Amino acid sequence: MKILVNNFIKNESSSGIILIFVTIFALILRNSALSEYYYEFLHIPIHFSANNLEISKPLYLWINDGLMTLFFLVVGLEIKRELIAGHLSSWEKISLPTFAAIGGMLCPALIYYFFNQGDSNALNGWAIPTATDIAFSLGILSLLGKRVPVSLKIFLMALAIIDDIGAILIIAVFYTSNLSIDALYISLFIIGILFFMNRMGVSTISLYSIVGILLWITVLKSGVHATLAGIILAFAIPLKTKKDDKVNSPIRHLENNLHYWVSFFILPLFAFANAGVDLRDIDFTKMTEGVPLGIMLGLFFGKQFGVFIFTYLAVKLKLAKIPKCTNWTQIYGIAALTGIGFTMSLFIDSLAFMDDTRYFYTDRLAILIGSLFSGILGYLILRFAKSQKACNI
Repeated sequence: MKILVNNFIKNESSSGIILIFVTIFALILRNSALSEYYYEFLHIPIHFSANNLEISKPLYLWINDGLMTLFFLVVGLEIKRELIAGHLSSWEKISLPTFAAIGGMLCPALIYYFFNQGDSNALNGWAIPTATDIAFSLGILSLLGKRVPVSLKIFLMALAIIDDIGAILIIAVFYTSNLSIDALYISLFIIGILFFMNRMGVSTISLYSIVGILLWITVLKSGVHATLAGIILAFAIPLKTKKDDKVNSPIRHLENNLHYWVSFFILPLFAFANAGVDLRDIDFTKMTEGVPLGIMLGLFFGKQFGVFIFTYLAVKLKLAKIPKCTNWTQIYGIAALTGIGFTMSLFIDSLAFMDDTRYFYTDRLAILIGSLFSGILGYLILRFAKSQKACNI
């Protein structure tokens, strides 16, 4: 188990470091003489048609709606595996990160609401500061080496996974466009097929892939966000074969095959497409308006306050136990790191203000600023916190 955890953390950490460089590159490109080419590249129209079926989107939407479905598929596989046989498989394991994640979603949402109450359009972005970027946060932890015990890394990993569950539910409930009932019925029928395959013990990944593509198309056409098809597909794929062969687990096999593509290609490409904020056109006085202020303060103050207070209360009320070989200063450092919303915040932002240009790029710049300061604070706290011996898990 320790080897699996270390490999996961290593992959996510490397991805987080790459994301940092890609983000900087996108910002430089967007604010250079090549800005026009950057914009035109992301808006290359791509069409797909077969008989009466037609899908036409610019490149950046194929990235956000298409490739990010694979990201959510991997997230779903991780969640299912952890729920069945991992770090979320019992109340003792799941309790503390659950309380922490609830606080980390509730407080940022309240801060955002405080600054935007009365503006119904602005309130669409209430969920933007509730997210945590697991790759970026673990990337920061990797820079600290053995100063951070493995038990604390597992706490952050579990917290971020539960945070992802919350983000998935938020997207499903609050960020859907006008629904097509016919397409929705077809989607439900395909979902039924997937879970029938699961019950029958089908473990052939290629069959799930074919049905999964059909599900993605129908979910896209239904008005529900297409990336949710990845989550649904993940939960239909069995963890074990009929022979209970853990070595040839379909979930582990697919997760291992996709993880590198998602970590080192899809997420960096998403960051490249969404982090390119044109600072030349931004009136920085607008950064004090409700939306950017709610995002920045929600990520920086809301996340760390919510995670830390809910963690502290859960431990003091004996509802959960603090991770082994850690102290409250280190827990606070982890709480600060959860304010790195980045990819998940950018993704929710793209849904919240899809058709609203009033905020120009101030919303995305606010995400970058809030995430940057959260990362710096979390790193400094953990860097100078009194370290203890790493725990065996």
